[in-house]
Amino acid sequence: MNFPLTNIVISGFSAVTPAGIGVEPLLELMHSGRDALTAIPAEYEGGSGGRWGKALGFKATDFIPPLKARKLDRCSQFTVVAAGLALKNAGIDKNTLQPERIGIALGCGFGGVANSAEFLSGYFTGGVEGISPMLFPNTVSNAAASNASIEHGLKGPNVTQVQRFCSAESAFMMACRFIIEGRADIMLTGGVDELLPLMISGFAATGQLRRYARTFGEGCGMLVLESAEHAAGRGSVVKGQVNSISTVGLLLPGQEREGLDLLMDGFASPAMVSLSGTTTALPALLERVNGIASINTGRITGSSLAMGGTAMAVLLASLEPGQTGLHLAASPEGPYFAIRFSGGGSV
Repeated sequence: MNFPLTNIVISGFSAVTPAGIGVEPLLELMHSGRDALTAIPAEYEGGSGGRWGKALGFKATDFIPPLKARKLDRCSQFTVVAAGLALKNAGIDKNTLQPERIGIALGCGFGGVANSAEFLSGYFTGGVEGISPMLFPNTVSNAAASNASIEHGLKGPNVTQVQRFCSAESAFMMACRFIIEGRADIMLTGGVDELLPLMISGFAATGQLRRYARTFGEGCGMLVLESAEHAAGRGSVVKGQVNSISTVGLLLPGQEREGLDLLMDGFASPAMVSLSGTTTALPALLERVNGIASINTGRITGSSLAMGGTAMAVLLASLEPGQTGLHLAASPEGPYFAIRFSGGGSV
Protein backbone atom coordinates (compact mmCIF):
# COMPACT_ATOMS: atom_id res chain seq x y z
CA MET A 1 0.00 0.00 0.00
CA ASN A 2 1.23 3.48 -0.88
CA PHE A 3 0.09 6.59 0.99
CA PRO A 4 1.07 9.92 -0.65
CA LEU A 5 1.31 12.73 1.91
CA THR A 6 1.38 16.47 1.27
CA ASN A 7 0.62 18.13 4.58
CA ILE A 8 3.07 16.76 7.17
CA VAL A 9 6.40 18.36 8.00
CA ILE A 10 9.20 17.57 10.44
CA SER A 11 9.93 20.50 12.72
CA GLY A 12 12.35 18.81 15.12
CA PHE A 13 14.30 15.68 15.98
CA SER A 14 16.77 14.33 18.49
CA ALA A 15 18.30 11.11 19.78
CA VAL A 16 19.86 9.48 22.82
CA THR A 17 22.26 6.71 21.75
CA PRO A 18 25.57 5.04 22.64
CA ALA A 19 27.18 7.80 20.54
CA GLY A 20 25.93 10.48 22.93
CA ILE A 21 23.12 12.98 23.32
CA GLY A 22 21.61 14.38 20.13
CA VAL A 23 22.03 13.56 16.44
CA GLU A 24 25.37 15.37 16.06
CA PRO A 25 27.52 12.67 17.76
CA LEU A 26 26.01 10.08 15.41
CA LEU A 27 26.81 12.20 12.37
CA GLU A 28 30.39 12.65 13.55
CA LEU A 29 30.87 8.90 13.98
CA MET A 30 29.25 8.19 10.63
CA HIS A 31 31.58 10.57 8.82
CA SER A 32 34.65 9.25 10.67
CA GLY A 33 33.92 5.61 9.86
CA ARG A 34 34.04 4.68 13.56
CA ASP A 35 31.31 3.25 15.79
CA ALA A 36 30.10 3.40 19.40
CA LEU A 37 30.04 -0.36 20.00
CA THR A 38 31.89 -1.79 22.99
CA ALA A 39 32.80 -5.29 24.15
CA ILE A 40 30.14 -7.17 26.09
CA PRO A 41 31.62 -7.89 29.54
CA ALA A 42 32.88 -11.47 29.70
CA GLU A 43 30.90 -12.16 32.88
CA TYR A 44 27.60 -11.79 31.04
CA GLU A 45 26.37 -15.23 30.04
CA GLY A 46 26.64 -15.83 26.30
CA GLY A 47 28.14 -12.46 25.53
CA SER A 48 31.87 -13.22 25.69
CA GLY A 49 33.60 -11.99 22.53
CA GLY A 50 30.59 -10.04 21.33
CA ARG A 51 29.94 -6.31 21.02
CA TRP A 52 26.93 -4.24 21.94
CA GLY A 53 25.69 -0.67 21.70
CA LYS A 54 25.31 0.23 25.36
CA ALA A 55 24.63 3.92 26.13
CA LEU A 56 27.31 3.99 28.81
CA GLY A 57 27.59 7.78 28.84
CA PHE A 58 23.88 8.42 29.40
CA LYS A 59 23.04 9.79 32.83
CA ALA A 60 19.34 10.42 33.32
CA THR A 61 19.90 12.79 36.24
CA ASP A 62 21.65 15.22 33.90
CA PHE A 63 18.16 15.96 32.57
CA ILE A 64 15.67 14.60 35.12
CA PRO A 65 15.55 15.31 38.88
CA PRO A 66 17.04 12.30 40.75
CA LEU A 67 13.86 11.39 42.67
CA LYS A 68 11.83 11.42 39.47
CA ALA A 69 14.47 9.52 37.48
CA ARG A 70 14.46 6.72 40.07
CA LYS A 71 10.79 6.05 39.35
CA LEU A 72 11.36 5.60 35.62
CA ASP A 73 12.61 2.51 33.81
CA ARG A 74 15.52 2.98 31.41
CA CYS A 75 13.31 3.14 28.30
CA SER A 76 11.23 5.86 29.93
CA GLN A 77 14.36 7.80 30.85
CA PHE A 78 15.58 7.64 27.24
CA THR A 79 12.18 8.73 25.93
CA VAL A 80 11.61 11.58 28.38
CA VAL A 81 15.02 13.05 27.51
CA ALA A 82 14.79 12.52 23.74
CA ALA A 83 11.24 13.91 23.62
CA GLY A 84 12.27 17.01 25.56
CA LEU A 85 15.23 17.62 23.28
CA ALA A 86 13.12 17.10 20.15
CA LEU A 87 10.47 19.55 21.38
CA LYS A 88 13.21 22.08 22.09
CA ASN A 89 14.71 21.48 18.64
CA ALA A 90 11.27 22.15 17.14
CA GLY A 91 10.95 25.41 19.08
CA ILE A 92 7.81 24.18 20.82
CA ASP A 93 6.77 25.82 24.06
CA LYS A 94 4.09 23.55 25.47
CA ASN A 95 2.79 26.41 27.60
CA THR A 96 1.70 28.32 24.50
CA LEU A 97 -0.03 25.41 22.72
CA GLN A 98 -3.06 23.23 23.40
CA PRO A 99 -1.75 20.07 25.13
CA GLU A 100 -4.78 18.14 23.81
CA ARG A 101 -3.45 18.71 20.29
CA ILE A 102 0.00 17.23 20.95
CA GLY A 103 0.43 13.45 21.11
CA ILE A 104 2.99 10.69 20.94
CA ALA A 105 3.22 7.45 18.94
CA LEU A 106 6.21 5.36 19.92
CA GLY A 107 7.75 2.13 18.69
CA CYS A 108 9.25 -0.15 21.33
CA GLY A 109 10.71 -3.64 21.32
CA PHE A 110 11.91 -4.70 24.76
CA GLY A 111 10.61 -1.91 26.99
CA GLY A 112 9.71 -3.12 30.46
CA VAL A 113 11.85 -6.28 30.36
CA ALA A 114 14.15 -5.23 33.20
CA ASN A 115 11.30 -4.24 35.51
CA SER A 116 9.27 -7.30 34.55
CA ALA A 117 12.19 -9.57 35.43
CA GLU A 118 12.69 -7.87 38.80
CA PHE A 119 8.95 -7.84 39.51
CA LEU A 120 8.52 -11.55 38.75
CA SER A 121 11.72 -12.51 40.55
CA GLY A 122 10.30 -10.93 43.68
CA TYR A 123 7.15 -13.01 43.33
CA PHE A 124 8.93 -16.29 42.61
CA THR A 125 11.34 -15.89 45.52
CA GLY A 126 9.09 -14.23 48.09
CA GLY A 127 5.53 -14.78 46.97
CA VAL A 128 3.02 -11.95 47.08
CA GLU A 129 4.99 -10.25 49.84
CA GLY A 130 8.03 -10.12 47.58
CA ILE A 131 6.27 -8.04 44.90
CA SER A 132 7.24 -4.38 44.62
CA PRO A 133 4.22 -2.25 43.54
CA MET A 134 6.61 0.53 42.43
CA LEU A 135 7.93 -1.70 39.64
CA PHE A 136 4.61 -2.65 38.11
CA PRO A 137 3.83 0.54 36.11
CA ASN A 138 7.09 0.12 34.18
CA THR A 139 6.65 -3.55 33.27
CA VAL A 140 4.77 -2.73 30.06
CA SER A 141 6.07 -1.44 26.73
CA ASN A 142 3.80 1.60 26.69
CA ALA A 143 5.31 2.96 29.92
CA ALA A 144 7.88 5.01 28.00
CA ALA A 145 5.33 6.91 25.89
CA SER A 146 3.08 7.39 28.91
CA ASN A 147 5.87 8.73 31.12
CA ALA A 148 7.03 11.09 28.37
CA SER A 149 3.50 12.44 27.93
CA ILE A 150 3.16 12.99 31.67
CA GLU A 151 6.54 14.71 31.96
CA HIS A 152 5.98 17.01 28.98
CA GLY A 153 2.25 17.59 29.42
CA LEU A 154 1.13 15.90 26.19
CA LYS A 155 -2.59 15.16 26.33
CA GLY A 156 -3.22 14.16 22.73
CA PRO A 157 -3.18 10.62 21.25
CA ASN A 158 -0.83 8.22 23.04
CA VAL A 159 -0.01 4.84 21.49
CA THR A 160 2.85 2.33 21.46
CA GLN A 161 3.59 -0.09 18.62
CA VAL A 162 5.53 -3.33 19.11
CA GLN A 163 6.14 -4.80 15.67
CA ARG A 164 9.58 -6.35 15.75
CA PHE A 165 12.20 -4.47 13.69
CA CYS A 166 9.60 -2.11 12.19
CA SER A 167 8.16 -0.89 15.49
CA ALA A 168 9.25 2.74 14.96
CA GLU A 169 7.99 2.81 11.36
CA SER A 170 4.58 1.45 12.39
CA ALA A 171 4.40 4.16 15.04
CA PHE A 172 5.48 6.78 12.49
CA MET A 173 2.66 5.79 10.13
CA MET A 174 0.11 5.98 12.95
CA ALA A 175 1.41 9.41 13.99
CA CYS A 176 0.87 10.63 10.42
CA ARG A 177 -2.67 9.28 10.48
CA PHE A 178 -3.50 11.19 13.66
CA ILE A 179 -2.45 14.44 11.97
CA ILE A 180 -4.20 13.65 8.67
CA GLU A 181 -7.43 12.78 10.51
CA GLY A 182 -7.30 16.04 12.43
CA ARG A 183 -6.85 14.37 15.81
CA ALA A 184 -3.59 16.19 16.53
CA ASP A 185 -1.59 19.15 15.27
CA ILE A 186 1.75 17.85 16.55
CA MET A 187 2.90 14.26 17.09
CA LEU A 188 6.13 13.04 18.62
CA THR A 189 7.14 9.75 17.09
CA GLY A 190 10.12 7.41 16.92
CA GLY A 191 11.43 4.38 18.72
CA VAL A 192 13.07 3.35 21.99
CA ASP A 193 14.75 0.23 23.33
CA GLU A 194 16.94 -0.75 26.25
CA LEU A 195 19.64 -3.40 26.46
CA LEU A 196 20.48 -5.50 29.50
CA PRO A 197 22.50 -8.63 30.30
CA LEU A 198 19.32 -10.72 30.66
CA MET A 199 18.56 -10.08 27.00
CA ILE A 200 22.05 -11.13 25.96
CA SER A 201 21.57 -14.43 27.82
CA GLY A 202 18.24 -14.94 26.08
CA PHE A 203 19.67 -14.12 22.67
CA ALA A 204 22.52 -16.57 23.27
CA ALA A 205 20.14 -19.34 24.38
CA THR A 206 18.04 -18.96 21.24
CA GLY A 207 20.96 -18.60 18.84
CA GLN A 208 20.09 -15.00 17.99
CA LEU A 209 23.53 -13.58 18.85
CA ARG A 210 24.67 -15.18 15.60
CA ARG A 211 21.70 -13.78 13.69
CA TYR A 212 19.41 -10.80 14.21
CA ALA A 213 20.62 -9.90 17.72
CA ARG A 214 24.26 -9.51 16.76
CA THR A 215 25.57 -6.12 17.98
CA PHE A 216 22.28 -5.09 19.56
CA GLY A 217 21.99 -1.54 20.89
CA GLU A 218 19.80 0.77 22.96
CA GLY A 219 18.57 4.33 22.92
CA CYS A 220 15.80 6.53 21.54
CA GLY A 221 15.31 8.47 18.31
CA MET A 222 12.50 11.02 18.22
CA LEU A 223 10.89 13.14 15.49
CA VAL A 224 8.39 15.97 15.79
CA LEU A 225 5.71 15.78 13.08
CA GLU A 226 3.41 18.69 12.49
CA SER A 227 0.70 19.68 10.05
CA ALA A 228 2.10 22.16 7.54
CA GLU A 229 -0.57 24.73 8.39
CA HIS A 230 0.15 24.54 12.11
CA ALA A 231 3.90 24.80 11.57
CA ALA A 232 3.42 27.85 9.34
CA GLY A 233 1.07 29.42 11.85
CA ARG A 234 3.64 29.38 14.61
CA GLY A 235 6.54 30.32 12.32
CA SER A 236 8.30 26.98 12.66
CA VAL A 237 11.61 26.28 10.94
CA VAL A 238 10.80 23.24 8.83
CA LYS A 239 13.53 20.59 8.75
CA GLY A 240 11.87 18.21 6.32
CA GLN A 241 8.67 16.96 4.76
CA VAL A 242 7.04 13.54 4.64
CA ASN A 243 6.25 12.75 0.99
CA SER A 244 4.86 9.23 1.18
CA ILE A 245 4.74 5.98 3.13
CA SER A 246 4.71 2.62 1.36
CA THR A 247 4.37 -0.71 3.11
CA VAL A 248 3.87 -4.40 2.31
CA GLY A 249 3.15 -7.10 4.85
CA LEU A 250 5.18 -9.99 3.46
CA LEU A 251 7.65 -10.79 0.70
CA LEU A 252 6.54 -14.21 -0.49
CA PRO A 253 9.31 -16.76 -1.15
CA GLY A 254 10.13 -16.72 -4.84
CA GLN A 255 8.17 -13.51 -5.36
CA GLU A 256 10.43 -11.08 -3.50
CA ARG A 257 10.98 -8.88 -6.55
CA GLU A 258 7.25 -8.48 -7.11
CA GLY A 259 6.84 -7.46 -3.48
CA LEU A 260 9.66 -4.95 -3.76
CA ASP A 261 8.07 -3.53 -6.91
CA LEU A 262 4.95 -2.81 -4.85
CA LEU A 263 6.99 -1.40 -1.96
CA MET A 264 9.05 0.97 -4.07
CA ASP A 265 6.58 1.75 -6.84
CA GLY A 266 6.89 5.34 -8.03
CA PHE A 267 10.06 6.17 -6.10
CA ALA A 268 12.51 8.26 -8.07
CA SER A 269 16.14 7.68 -7.19
CA PRO A 270 16.78 9.47 -3.86
CA ALA A 271 19.91 11.38 -2.93
CA MET A 272 20.33 9.29 0.20
CA VAL A 273 18.86 6.15 1.77
CA SER A 274 18.77 4.94 5.36
CA LEU A 275 18.67 1.21 6.09
CA SER A 276 16.97 -0.06 9.21
CA GLY A 277 15.93 -3.37 10.69
CA THR A 278 16.98 -6.37 8.63
CA THR A 279 17.18 -4.63 5.25
CA THR A 280 20.84 -5.59 4.84
CA ALA A 281 19.77 -9.25 4.80
CA LEU A 282 17.74 -8.68 1.62
CA PRO A 283 20.04 -8.74 -1.45
CA ALA A 284 17.18 -7.96 -3.81
CA LEU A 285 16.41 -4.79 -1.83
CA LEU A 286 20.04 -3.72 -1.64
CA GLU A 287 20.27 -4.04 -5.44
CA ARG A 288 17.59 -1.34 -5.74
CA VAL A 289 19.69 1.21 -3.84
CA ASN A 290 23.14 0.18 -5.05
CA GLY A 291 25.29 3.23 -5.73
CA ILE A 292 23.16 5.56 -3.59
CA ALA A 293 24.73 7.12 -0.48
CA SER A 294 23.47 5.05 2.44
CA ILE A 295 23.15 5.39 6.21
CA ASN A 296 23.12 2.36 8.50
CA THR A 297 22.95 3.49 12.13
CA GLY A 298 22.89 -0.15 13.24
CA ARG A 299 26.58 -0.41 12.36
CA ILE A 300 27.34 2.65 14.50
CA THR A 301 25.24 2.20 17.63
CA GLY A 302 23.87 -1.33 17.32
CA SER A 303 20.55 -2.57 15.98
CA SER A 304 17.31 -2.82 17.92
CA LEU A 305 13.64 -3.47 17.30
CA ALA A 306 12.91 0.27 17.38
CA MET A 307 16.07 1.58 15.69
CA GLY A 308 14.05 3.25 12.93
CA GLY A 309 13.45 6.38 14.98
CA THR A 310 17.16 7.09 15.21
CA ALA A 311 17.74 6.13 11.57
CA MET A 312 15.07 8.55 10.32
CA ALA A 313 16.41 11.38 12.51
CA VAL A 314 19.93 10.90 11.12
CA LEU A 315 18.62 10.75 7.55
CA LEU A 316 16.73 14.03 7.97
CA ALA A 317 19.76 15.69 9.56
CA SER A 318 21.87 14.58 6.57
CA LEU A 319 19.61 15.84 3.78
CA GLU A 320 20.42 19.14 2.10
CA PRO A 321 17.55 21.50 1.19
CA GLY A 322 15.72 20.13 -1.80
CA GLN A 323 17.22 16.64 -1.57
CA THR A 324 15.05 13.55 -1.30
CA GLY A 325 15.75 10.73 1.13
CA LEU A 326 14.37 7.23 1.37
CA HIS A 327 14.09 5.31 4.63
CA LEU A 328 13.83 1.52 4.26
CA ALA A 329 12.97 -0.88 7.07
CA ALA A 330 12.35 -4.61 7.21
CA SER A 331 11.56 -7.39 9.65
CA PRO A 332 12.40 -11.04 8.89
CA GLU A 333 8.74 -12.02 8.41
CA GLY A 334 7.54 -8.53 7.50
CA PRO A 335 6.30 -5.89 7.44
CA TYR A 336 8.46 -3.76 5.14
CA PHE A 337 8.42 0.04 4.92
CA ALA A 338 9.63 2.66 2.46
CA ILE A 339 9.22 6.23 3.72
CA ARG A 340 10.19 9.13 1.48
CA PHE A 341 11.30 12.51 2.81
CA SER A 342 12.36 15.86 1.37
CA GLY A 343 15.05 18.09 2.86
CA GLY A 344 13.88 21.07 4.88
CA GLY A 345 14.62 23.99 2.59
CA SER A 346 12.36 22.66 -0.16
CA VAL A 347 9.09 22.96 1.73
